[in-house]
Amino acid sequence: MMARPRQTIVSLEDTPYYHCCSRVVRKAFLCGIDHATGENFEHRREWVDSRILELATIFAIDICAYAVMSNHLHVVLKVDPDKARQWSDKEVLIQWHKGFKGTLLTQKYLKGEDLNQFELQTVDECITEYRKRLIDISWFMRSLSEPIARMANKEDKCTGRFWEGRFKSQALLDEAAVLACMAYVDLNPIRANVAATPETSDYTSIQRRINSAIKGEQPTELLPFIGNEHLNMTNGLMFSVKDYIKLVDDTGRIIREDKHGAISSSSQDILNRLNIPAENWLKITTEFGSLFKGAVGALPALTEYCEHLDRKRRQGASNCQRWLCA
Repeated sequence: MMARPRQTIVSLEDTPYYHCCSRVVRKAFLCGIDHATGENFEHRREWVDSRILELATIFAIDICAYAVMSNHLHVVLKVDPDKARQWSDKEVLIQWHKGFKGTLLTQKYLKGEDLNQFELQTVDECITEYRKRLIDISWFMRSLSEPIARMANKEDKCTGRFWEGRFKSQALLDEAAVLACMAYVDLNPIRANVAATPETSDYTSIQRRINSAIKGEQPTELLPFIGNEHLNMTNGLMFSVKDYIKLVDDTGRIIREDKHGAISSSSQDILNRLNIPAENWLKITTEFGSLFKGAVGALPALTEYCEHLDRKRRQGASNCQRWLCA
């Protein structure tokens, strides 16, 4: 089956949340340890981690969760088109130039140099295009993967692809899908037995959230949890960060056979609100990637999403109904 064009997957009318995954094409040690030679490539995970957070300061796209593994990465993104719309023309160029050169004319415009009418029209066209790109998850993922590939190829003294040609992307259509996918991503190192607990899971958003929570803070690089009261914030995840960390910790302890774990009362409260039975939650956060190949959400949301994108069939509807509905 041919891969779908990205524009037939993204529907901001239905959801701003998307789960993206990229894999390397050569051997797994490209981001980890080459067991044949003992050479350590772990530092490349730091490259990816830093680049994800850097791009969040450029694009109008927030990072909900991420995990950088030895041979693949996951990110859960929230596109913020309102932020991009509210940027002035100058702010759009400033944002774009944080990560890209732009053109000679856009650089002159920002310096306040005189431009003729034709040059100003060209700059206006660039601004329109950049504003679109700054909410485009394909541009985000491309801007993440290409510099890492160049650095890895230079280090390996070779050419060719570092990542698979296309990243996988799926729409997360409701609160339950978003939170389940975030937990699935945050628990990657525990499922892979490379970390025993969320706080020791290097290169993950959950470790970053835990380290900030210890100080009574939330990481500025990630989309915050704003709780049920909103706390005068309009852009954030609708749970408390303390409850989310507890939920991930509870889930991780159950997943690991050498840990005694159970769903606590606060975690059960979240699952009740999401209308997901505990046994379903454990199945989803363990097997999210294999259970859901397309958009994820309750059937009404999935139906609307498919209608807006002129889909004749609802891919994955049976698993959405089975695992996301009590």
